[in-house]
Amino acid sequence: MLPSHVTPRRRILAGGALLTAAILVAGFAGPAQADDPAPVQVVDGLIDTTDLISLGLPQAGNAETVTIFEPGDADDKFNHGTVLLPFRGRLYAQWQSSALDEDAPETVVKYSVSDDGNTWSTPEALTAPRTDGYTSNGGWWTDGETLVAYLNVWPAALQPRGGYTEYVTSTDGENWSAPQRVTDENGEPVDGIIEQDVKALPSGRVLTAFHVQPGLQVKPYYTDDPLGVTGWTQGEFDNQAYLPDEMSRELEPSWHVRQDGSIVMTFRDQGGSSMFKLASVSEDDGETWSDSVVTNVPDSRTKQSAGNLPDGTAYLVGSLTGTKTRYPLVIVLSADGQTFDDGYVLRDADDLQPRRYEGKSKNLGYSYQKSVVWGDYLYVSYGTNKEDVEFTRIPVGDLTQRDVPGAVPQPSAVGAGRSLHVTWTAPADQGDGALTGYIVEAVAKSGRTVRVEVAAGQTSTTLTGVHPGRYRVTVTAVNAFGEGAQSAPSGWTNVNGSRG
Repeated sequence: MLPSHVTPRRRILAGGALLTAAILVAGFAGPAQADDPAPVQVVDGLIDTTDLISLGLPQAGNAETVTIFEPGDADDKFNHGTVLLPFRGRLYAQWQSSALDEDAPETVVKYSVSDDGNTWSTPEALTAPRTDGYTSNGGWWTDGETLVAYLNVWPAALQPRGGYTEYVTSTDGENWSAPQRVTDENGEPVDGIIEQDVKALPSGRVLTAFHVQPGLQVKPYYTDDPLGVTGWTQGEFDNQAYLPDEMSRELEPSWHVRQDGSIVMTFRDQGGSSMFKLASVSEDDGETWSDSVVTNVPDSRTKQSAGNLPDGTAYLVGSLTGTKTRYPLVIVLSADGQTFDDGYVLRDADDLQPRRYEGKSKNLGYSYQKSVVWGDYLYVSYGTNKEDVEFTRIPVGDLTQRDVPGAVPQPSAVGAGRSLHVTWTAPADQGDGALTGYIVEAVAKSGRTVRVEVAAGQTSTTLTGVHPGRYRVTVTAVNAFGEGAQSAPSGWTNVNGSRG
């Protein structure tokens, strides 16, 4: 029997069966905020790291979890690093898979495909086991015509531990090219492991990070190749020291764009003692980056996922526990991409299914999250207990922090001489920001238009110097995120041109 504070929620298997899961709705509480603003920050009281079930966040009411692959006794039981990408109207999932243990010699990259996100094809292998190391998945990219699968190769003889990136391509999502090396701006192979977070900037430039040799030194990389396989250029970024020639303090980043157009890359803090995320900023489309600094966003020493919704809302997904515990799974949200002041739990601790098979490094939790928008949903993918390949999807409309105002009620307009006096009331819904003004537009039957902008505090204005004719007037409210819906037009009114 479920505890009294828990109510059932849907969980869907790839075959369509329903399982019972749970939600917890909680209030807000949280840690103190750093005095100096960092590239990203969570507001005071948003996250409560003492709440081990939901981190003090309310449940995302319309969140829905789907299991892409659930191993049985005869299947590979280690499955991790789930990455999703839409291609030609279908959703593709990719992950690394092995018999039982993480990064075992038999590790291969597998993928599955869905037409609707609910029913998934039988997993197929993109790679074969290597005799000189192993291959893990590096994620997807597409230019719209060709699907790219990145493959991270880890040679067993390479010391310190590191690797390089190959790729295969397909134009139909079924037949794949032979592997080739990803290359840099000089046509030379990139000696580094690609992060599973390849995305396009507003400019069209493609951005991610590689963990370059020697060892794993994370560096931002960008390319203007739409296919993302050549021209990769290392951004200027100085790593914080951790293990010289072996590993940087910053690892496994993700990124989003702030309202001011700058890019923030957030990192797992592998070498610090604070258990908070690190962050760096670029103001030139990824070419140069600030030194990374400690934020007040709790870390769990695992991958994360950041990004922007279609309206520009920034999000961070992860297990923001401040410990190495990788549950619950939460999302925090920001209108400006710097201050995160809203959030939800996507899957809480009570929703975590038992681990069915033991294995090396098979930690409990929702590990290595990545995300993508497909249709009207944000899809957050992960490996549950490094065993089940899953995602949770949430309607984008439930997450947006940049709503424009609602429609102004129908205004009234009265013509006199060569003027129009217009009155209206403020919209009931101001959106996600204070009103910054109104747009008043009068349109004559002839098509002649008069348009003026009015300050936010006004609910009336007079348009002067109007050409004679019959006019109807609309009013549109505006906030920092744009124009709302136009009001219904006023009734027709005459401007007769008399000067009285």
